[in-house]
Amino acid sequence: MKTQPFQASDLPESVIAVPPLARDADGVIDGDENDKIIRHLEAGGIRCLLYGGNAVLYHMRLTEYEDMLSLVADSAGPDTVVVPSVGPSFGLAMDQTDVLADYPFPTAMLLPSRDIVDQQGIAAGIRAISDALGKPIVLYIKFDQWLDPDVVRGLEDDGVISWIKYAVVRDDPSNDDYLRSLLDVFPAERMVSGIGEQPAIAHVRGFGLAGFTSGCVCIAPRRSMDMLGALQAGDLEVAETIRQSFRPLEDLRDSISPIRVLHHAVQLAGIAQTGPLLPMLSDLPSDQLDQIQNAVQQVSRHVSL
Repeated sequence: MKTQPFQASDLPESVIAVPPLARDADGVIDGDENDKIIRHLEAGGIRCLLYGGNAVLYHMRLTEYEDMLSLVADSAGPDTVVVPSVGPSFGLAMDQTDVLADYPFPTAMLLPSRDIVDQQGIAAGIRAISDALGKPIVLYIKFDQWLDPDVVRGLEDDGVISWIKYAVVRDDPSNDDYLRSLLDVFPAERMVSGIGEQPAIAHVRGFGLAGFTSGCVCIAPRRSMDMLGALQAGDLEVAETIRQSFRPLEDLRDSISPIRVLHHAVQLAGIAQTGPLLPMLSDLPSDQLDQIQNAVQQVSRHVSL
């Protein structure tokens, strides 16, 4: 695992993969199967792993959090950055930060919440978590107007933001006044598109964001990296062709459940046995698994890795 302090130049080097967390039939984190996912991603050129929503850290027990940290730290290659998440509740985030203090992760991401929070309270929590960790943290902006630009500016001035994952869904991602207002107070080179390949062209080429996160990269990592390279080279035709190749699977994630569809897709693609989902999320019925299998096959037809 790469442990050097974060630099903005790190973000364009890799699509930021957001993988699921594999578990065995008893629901225990499975080291061997998670290692398969990581090896598959690294073989496709991925050098940044973000463990958050797709890994269902929202519902992970504190008693298994350290097991997860140890597993991903040991499995990641020496050039791979790993970013674990904390929260979304403040108390859990602070307890997790106590555990994180024993590991050399360069940063951590706070999972967002809309429940029982307000803007100044969120900002105070971010400062406290960064303080306890002793490092700036990743800010995950998932909801429209979740934090006013002036609040983000204050956090940036205080040095508590490492980078921002921007994931507010729009019908037209090229028309986003909130994103524009955030870029007035925060540098584009430290912000990434956080909703996969579908809005990445608009975000990277239209707004100048540094890169993008992806869940479907777990199915075809080289293909996703090729899209990032095409965007950086200004080859929008190639980038659009690759974007469309991921669309059938992304459409299912949008219509069914982003986390559940990806969890099953990784297994149906033959990459790893991902096992059951944690309670609070349920496994999918056979007819939907058939749809996922077909979408995975459509993605796979375009790639050799």
